[in-house]
Amino acid sequence: MRTTRYPTMVRRSAALGSALAAALVLSGCGAEVESDAKDSGTVTVKRCGEPVEYTVPERAVAYEGGSADKLFALGLTEHVHGYVMPPANPPVSESPWASEYAKVKMLSDDLLNKEVVVEAKSDFVVAGWNSGFKDERGITPEILDKLGIQSFMHTESCFNYPGHPEKMSPFEALYTDLERLGKIFQVEKKATEVVGGLKKRVAEVEAKAPDGDPVPVFLYDSGTDQPFTAGSQVPPNDIIETAGGKNVFDSLDERWTQVNWESVAESEPEVIVILDYGDLPAAKKIDFLKKSPHTRELPAVKKNNFFVLDYNEGISGPRNIDGLEKFATYLREVKG
Repeated sequence: MRTTRYPTMVRRSAALGSALAAALVLSGCGAEVESDAKDSGTVTVKRCGEPVEYTVPERAVAYEGGSADKLFALGLTEHVHGYVMPPANPPVSESPWASEYAKVKMLSDDLLNKEVVVEAKSDFVVAGWNSGFKDERGITPEILDKLGIQSFMHTESCFNYPGHPEKMSPFEALYTDLERLGKIFQVEKKATEVVGGLKKRVAEVEAKAPDGDPVPVFLYDSGTDQPFTAGSQVPPNDIIETAGGKNVFDSLDERWTQVNWESVAESEPEVIVILDYGDLPAAKKIDFLKKSPHTRELPAVKKNNFFVLDYNEGISGPRNIDGLEKFATYLREVKG
């Protein structure tokens, strides 16, 4: 999170160090993970709800930090040709896997498209549905299938995938992705180790959750006329609730979604989580919330209870658990 200072805002500097240490435990040396089987033959793994036959990829392309982090956490750097990183993503130098990013190519700083994948001679693309893969941009799993390019979608994004939807809680979706990628790349033992480590960290947070009624929490992504927020199908929902809070829009069976300021006011959040990314830094969002007649009287705003969640802690990836641990510490401080 940014270094802008507010009395009750969690600061990035100390947290980044702990995240780095945790990531190093998770990933080990990225290039030294051995496959559990010979790199030959095929394996059938679900891509959302669709069983797909895969061969072991050698020139993977990852879209955004969450995709790359999953591959790096599994020690698959040697199988990654490069990544596409649009402007919303924080610099990869801030990643716990910065050294792994440095070993592969940055292919584009724009949105994912078919041309960059074909030019890279990629044999595997990892992205989310309606973020990386999108009908309107002409890059979907079906289109890549016809080109002989394998693809994999974040299970968290499969909630509304046409034809083959799949729905599970965001943290379970994260574990599932790591297990499925482990199977595709034939590193199942490493995947089991990584998932076990993440689950252990989540359990430790749950054990320390504050007693009493959950703190009502509103996630603010963006929007002035109408706010964009997190429904129940994205990682911040699980981050908030595992830490002992309550996402005030957890009743919305949606991913990232638009609501209205009236419903935010009615929810009376005690804490506001700010998603920090790109050209919409947290400080500007907080300033808006403090000045807007829609929000300046909210309990969280009057108490200055803002928590900044880094973009890559909010989208599906191993850094969700870093975000969880930091938010849990903050929430315990708020509850006293």
